[in-house]
Amino acid sequence: MSTTIPHLPALRLGRPYASLDQVEVKDHRTGEVRALVSTVNGGIVKRDLARIGSAREALNRFTVAELIDLSGKAGELFLNGTLPFGDRGHTQTPDEYVQTLSGTSGLPHNMVRRNMAKIHAALTNLKTVLNGLTRGLDLSIIDRGYGEQFGTKLSFYPTASALGLVMPSNSPAVNSLWLPAIALKTPVVIKPGKEEPWTPYRLIQAFIAVGVPAEAFGFYPTDHDGAATILNQCGRALIFGDKSTTQQYANNPAIQIHGPGWSKILVGEDCIENWREYLDIMVRSISDNGGRSCINASAIVVPKYGREIAEALAQRLGPIAPTSPEDPEAKLSGFANPKMAEFIDAQIEEGLKTPGAEDVTARYRGGPRKVVHEGGVYMRPTIVRCDSFQHPLANREFLCPYASVVEVPQREMLGLIGYSLAVTAVTRDPAWIPQLQSAHGIERLNIGPVSTMRISWDQPHEGNMFEFLWQRRSIEMAW
Repeated sequence: MSTTIPHLPALRLGRPYASLDQVEVKDHRTGEVRALVSTVNGGIVKRDLARIGSAREALNRFTVAELIDLSGKAGELFLNGTLPFGDRGHTQTPDEYVQTLSGTSGLPHNMVRRNMAKIHAALTNLKTVLNGLTRGLDLSIIDRGYGEQFGTKLSFYPTASALGLVMPSNSPAVNSLWLPAIALKTPVVIKPGKEEPWTPYRLIQAFIAVGVPAEAFGFYPTDHDGAATILNQCGRALIFGDKSTTQQYANNPAIQIHGPGWSKILVGEDCIENWREYLDIMVRSISDNGGRSCINASAIVVPKYGREIAEALAQRLGPIAPTSPEDPEAKLSGFANPKMAEFIDAQIEEGLKTPGAEDVTARYRGGPRKVVHEGGVYMRPTIVRCDSFQHPLANREFLCPYASVVEVPQREMLGLIGYSLAVTAVTRDPAWIPQLQSAHGIERLNIGPVSTMRISWDQPHEGNMFEFLWQRRSIEMAW
């Protein structure tokens, strides 16, 4: 084992590349350098994309079924294996991965492990995932290029030379979104998050270790120019970020945007009298994963009892304080970039200056919202009661446990809430449920007391990766 600082090279179609330009990735609390990471410019990415056809050819040597099997084995290695960690003789155990990721991202160990489990589940259940994405398609049709199923001739062709990915640093489980691409014979070209190169790198090493061709993986820590090259030249791409980052791509169908989710819980008039029964669901929806997921609830919309519900949530969430990252009960994540915490705190304070909002958690925190603990910067939970859905804080989302509580008549809810990645509607109302099912702005809908954080492997909650990467066409075979 080398005693030098680990170095993560770029992976140019699977081949390690040590750049003269290297950045230090540091522990968010201690400032310790966890690794050096080689960075590349957009010109290198562009040159490699010109050769990406060889990567697809390498994947085409396998059947979809074989790649599903290899993906499951990669999932086991990702969760339990010791894998190469850079190009200086280092390896990484699962515990070392947890410690490194926690140190640079601020996620406590227990949340890192839960995210690991989600990625493992996505890989080991990939057959179920693809069955849901393809609606039961005989996947050997992808291998042959054509076939017949359900009494219909079917043919599909790839929409892109590769899947480009501009990844975030906030939650490692978002990597599960690109995992079906490998089984769907599509190379991936990844720009990792600045503070979180560890998860995509470890996943790539796991895939390579089980026999997936190395050239199917590009790992490019790069700048804005390199990111733009990935987004615009792969044919299909995913971008993660806030609205200011993603809005320029909003009208590009080749780029799938994963921005703020504005996920919500709606309680119907028929269930509101029993609101105390749903407090646990509300608390988990707001605070699981440290509030960092796009499917964390950021608004609780109710027809009445808004003041009482806000108070009850504040009593549960307000006292939560940062602990050591090793604490198995840790509920808050630190910020790798303290300026982000300062920005969030300032945005909430600015919003509270507009009449009609109250930070109900303030009286239960016993101190400031933004705090420093053991060298790390944290945001404690915030529940804001708003008088109307037009208030600036009523439909906001932040990278911490935050939610507004707003009273809105049930008949007006769907017209006011806007786009919502996940909505939990607590209702049995036979007239309202069809309206919820027909609502255009809801990506994932839960009927009944279900956490917004629950996902189903056989149903995409944000985009369909199969339909994104493969397109159906008509075919007639005369021979």
